Amino acid sequence: METSETMCQNKIKLILSGIWGNDEKLYHSKSWTCLDRGYKSIMELIYVLELRKYEAIQLTFKQVSKNFSEVFQKLVPGGKATLVMKKGDVEGSQSQDEGEGSRESDRGSGSQSSVPSVDQFTRVGIRVSFTGKQGEMREMHQLSGGQKFLVAPALIFAIQKCDPAPFYLFDEIDQALDAQHRKAISNMILGAGDMFITTTFRPELLESTDKFYGVKFRNKVSHIDVITEMAKDGCARFRGRA
Repeated sequence: METSETMCQNKIKLILSGIWGNDEKLYHSKSWTCLDRGYKSIMELIYVLELRKYEAIQLTFKQVSKNFSEVFQKLVPGGKATLVMKKGDVEGSQSQDEGEGSRESDRGSGSQSSVPSVDQFTRVGIRVSFTGKQGEMREMHQLSGGQKFLVAPALIFAIQKCDPAPFYLFDEIDQALDAQHRKAISNMILGAGDMFITTTFRPELLESTDKFYGVKFRNKVSHIDVITEMAKDGCARFRGRA
């Protein structure tokens, strides 16, 4: 599989050969020299753009990974979490994990032929430990449903710290969590500073909200009503006993 840089090189060479053919004299003419100089300028631009794209992905990944570890520790005290960049060669062979201290990020100071390609990145993996022990790190497919309900919001909050969205919509994200972790999610929402719209049947998320709306089903029709602070407290106590 050709990289984007190689494909561009081949296209440029094809265009030039179509214009000038294989005339050896013309190849060494001033006109060809001018075109060759333009070709090198284009390739230098491609190199710079590829390098910037690679560095942007690396920087964003490191920021989100750092935030993910910090947020997960707040939701699971004593826990440990990390993001792993999955990599494979451009031919699509077996992928590898990018370990710490990888020399890939140090590229760019050498020749243009060594520019790293973003095509090597295949996906991002998640590894977490709810005990904090390195030997008990697990990937997403090894987690229980309740554990996944904690990992998913942690990743959303990590991305939110890097690139906030206008608002967030959570639909019963606390459904499979116990009271302690529901409270932790509520505190994260309260300290995020952005707009969160959440639906819940539990009292913990109500503690971090500014406005409350109740959905009632009357005469086979759903009705949305504003709930006062006093009614909210009664609803929370009722749901807490359920």
